[in-house]
Amino acid sequence: MMQNVLLAIVLAPLVAALLAGLAGRLIGRAGAHSVTILGVATSFVLSLWVFKAQVWGGAPTFNEPVYTWLVTDGIRMQIGFLIDHLTVLMMVVVTFVSLMVHIYTIGYMHDDDGYQRFFAYISLFTFAMLTLVMSNNFLQLFFGWEAVGVVSYLLIGFWFKRPTAIFANLKAFLVNRVGDFGFLLGIAGVVYFTGSLDYQTAFHFAPLIAASHFTLFEGQTWNAMSVICICLFIGAMGKSAQVPLHVWLPDSMEGPTPISALIHAATMVTAGIFMVARMSPLFELSPTALSFVIVIGATTALFMGFLGIVNNDIKRVVAYSTLSQLGYMTVALGASAYGAGIFHLMTHAFFKALLFLAAGSVIIAMHHEQDMRRMGGLRKHLPITYWTSLIGALALIGFPGFSGFFSKDALIEAVAGSHIPGARYAEFCVTAGVYITALYTFRMIFMTFHGEERMDAHTREHLHESPWVVTVPLVLLAIPSVAIGWLTVGPVLFGDFFHGAIIVHPANDVLHEMAGEFHGPLSFTLRAFTGLPIYLAAAGVASAWFLYLKRPDIPATLRLRLAPLYRVLDNKYGFDWVNENVIASGSRSLGRLFFRVGDQFLIDGALVNGSARTVGWLAAVTRHVQSGYLYHYAFAMIIGLSALLAYMLLGH
Repeated sequence: MMQNVLLAIVLAPLVAALLAGLAGRLIGRAGAHSVTILGVATSFVLSLWVFKAQVWGGAPTFNEPVYTWLVTDGIRMQIGFLIDHLTVLMMVVVTFVSLMVHIYTIGYMHDDDGYQRFFAYISLFTFAMLTLVMSNNFLQLFFGWEAVGVVSYLLIGFWFKRPTAIFANLKAFLVNRVGDFGFLLGIAGVVYFTGSLDYQTAFHFAPLIAASHFTLFEGQTWNAMSVICICLFIGAMGKSAQVPLHVWLPDSMEGPTPISALIHAATMVTAGIFMVARMSPLFELSPTALSFVIVIGATTALFMGFLGIVNNDIKRVVAYSTLSQLGYMTVALGASAYGAGIFHLMTHAFFKALLFLAAGSVIIAMHHEQDMRRMGGLRKHLPITYWTSLIGALALIGFPGFSGFFSKDALIEAVAGSHIPGARYAEFCVTAGVYITALYTFRMIFMTFHGEERMDAHTREHLHESPWVVTVPLVLLAIPSVAIGWLTVGPVLFGDFFHGAIIVHPANDVLHEMAGEFHGPLSFTLRAFTGLPIYLAAAGVASAWFLYLKRPDIPATLRLRLAPLYRVLDNKYGFDWVNENVIASGSRSLGRLFFRVGDQFLIDGALVNGSARTVGWLAAVTRHVQSGYLYHYAFAMIIGLSALLAYMLLGH
């Protein structure tokens, strides 16, 4: 029974994607969105049923293979499901956000020629992510991992006639190949030491791996667990866009807004966070890997937030917000507060999907204008979009009582209590990031919805609220953005919700220490007023109000006076320049060298064309032997016979 339900959850979006993609012309636009919404809705309802059975019904953890694909050298390559509290939480989040995006897409993509194709892609995206989170082995994990990468490539470059879209999807594909190479090495290391692709087998042999060492370079011995975990995390750095493999995520905004919401909220970028939490039994045995994780996450959380301050594209501001918040989640993982990282992933999924879809609603109203400098005063024209955007913004900055407040405050407190090397640096970054987050978030709100109207007259005359297929998902996402923290902070964060699914070494268990001081969500909210983050958030909002509503002349003045700093931020710290002018250009130059030396000189010149010229030369020489005169042939035969007789006589 359970196995059939799980198969239905995974396969329903896949079947819907195939119908919309292969039979899109037959079923039409209405058929395409109907079948894909039905498929994802089926997955969502069944995921709720499994969640209820697992969390409230006390159903045991389901960990069984479904299909054996291949057995080679004793290694079983299987398709199977591991369903525990971590899995069911991800299943509900992924399917709910995906369902909202599917409904929203009806309005956003209404006039697009690729309507059926888009629905097929986003439904396929949901299938890939569900395959990833429900897997019980590294083979299926890797399949889902690569599948979300392939579908994101298709979706980022959905408008394939735009050169910028093709550049962006190729960039995302190549950057993720770098991370995936490390990920594959990590999986290979697990198989080398355990002889299995199964999670539970790997976790069982984790102490053996931690006690093992090997030599990567002569004279240098490395701990096997540290190498494996760092390699796995390099894969997460690509998927979850951590510095320096973050460069693809802002450019993913070239895809339609619904896919931006899906990538940034529930699929793709959350895969790396989920994977590290799932691999907690391995990471807990490597302090080196945890330290690496926490430093990378802290750097991403703070420095990517700065970029949101100088960007004027409404979607890219939200994208840099995603980068920063992914850094927060990664910091929690590095501090061994895996539950806090997953809790922030859940709350972030709701309010980040809300912010992206609200940005899309603004873009629809503005006739696809995305520059906030040409907006302003939209509050009275788009009331539903405004209030839902405000809810998403308050959740993002961690305003008391909103979902992001519970997850972010707990995360910062957990990092403060961690003893992992690098935790003090991380504590500074995530605390300072609170001010930065509030500043760029409310800069976006004030520039878009408040102040004077800066759009052209034609746009102003036609401003109106988006249709219900756009606003209903906004309202439905706004509800958990407010309420989900109150309902789940106790059991998910400070209870035993992840018992057995996430393993934490007692010496690293900062959430367990914090649980003793938790006395309910109201008490947690009131206690926040004794800490620094809430006042930093308030200062960020006040700064945004003063700089962009009260004295909008000051940012322009600061930009001139701090021109070198502004150029650094505007150039995104030079990462794109290095990638495009050093790495990519160097790779192309190396490729041209190999082409000229290897292909043109050796293969074409020496082997292919050279051998052809040699044969031609030999043929030209030897054809003179064929004179056509009989006495020439007789003379040659006599000479040959004489040489043969001489050889025989002299040889004896």
